[in-house]
Amino acid sequence: MKYCVDGVEYRAEECGSGFPLVTLHGFTGAATNWKAFCPVWGEHSSMLMPDLIGHGMTESPHDSKIYSIEKAADALATMLEENGAEQADFLGYSMGGRLAVTFAARYPEKVRKLVLESTSPGLRNDEERAARIKQDGMLAEMIVSKGIQYFVDYWESIQLFSSQTKLPKAVRAEIRQQRLGNNPIGLANSLLGMGTGAQPSWWNEIESFSCETLLLSGSLDPKFCGIAKEMSSKIPHCRHLTINDAGHAIHVEQPEKFGTIVSRFLCNTYI
Repeated sequence: MKYCVDGVEYRAEECGSGFPLVTLHGFTGAATNWKAFCPVWGEHSSMLMPDLIGHGMTESPHDSKIYSIEKAADALATMLEENGAEQADFLGYSMGGRLAVTFAARYPEKVRKLVLESTSPGLRNDEERAARIKQDGMLAEMIVSKGIQYFVDYWESIQLFSSQTKLPKAVRAEIRQQRLGNNPIGLANSLLGMGTGAQPSWWNEIESFSCETLLLSGSLDPKFCGIAKEMSSKIPHCRHLTINDAGHAIHVEQPEKFGTIVSRFLCNTYI
């Protein structure tokens, strides 16, 4: 499915039937990251899986200002409107989770349920944001100057993904191939335009969320376990579950548990 929003052509995968579910991948990811869950979630949800701007088959404009997280949220609102959906459930992982939080802050009436995997509402102060903007700028320069393969080699080696070394070789190869398929300009501009430092802080806004929210973090990802714990104390209608033997990417490291937990949350058949 194609969507044209503000001159940018977005691609999205669709499957299933039922209440709309928008799934949002992480940085270097793609819509295809969620296709393995279609047999489970598609039984109760009409899944919309967009490639976010600069990723997958969606266009990668050269102007990083087009990549702001607010513009990305507005693009999702347009996609829902074109599908005739007044409301949807949202699931976001890491960068996609930050986008889901942004969408819920800007369009609270359009969110029924919210699933946030290993994510945050942004950084709290200008000093933290400035440091992160500098760091993301260096990574963006690495992508452009060194190339996508060099960057993916680096990205796979960072501590955040260390638990993924235990995954089967075939799974790791599939993830790597998908990452290498991204446009280097798109990834660089994604960091510059909608990185954690570039986006607003939504820590105050989450206190007024009215939607039912599920926070998921992996036991091997202490940083985001801590963030989720703090978020859960602020979001009114919220549950936080920690998944054992999983790091940052729970949907990759414990897919069966992840799929079942999300399904039960969306269908009100709780664990």
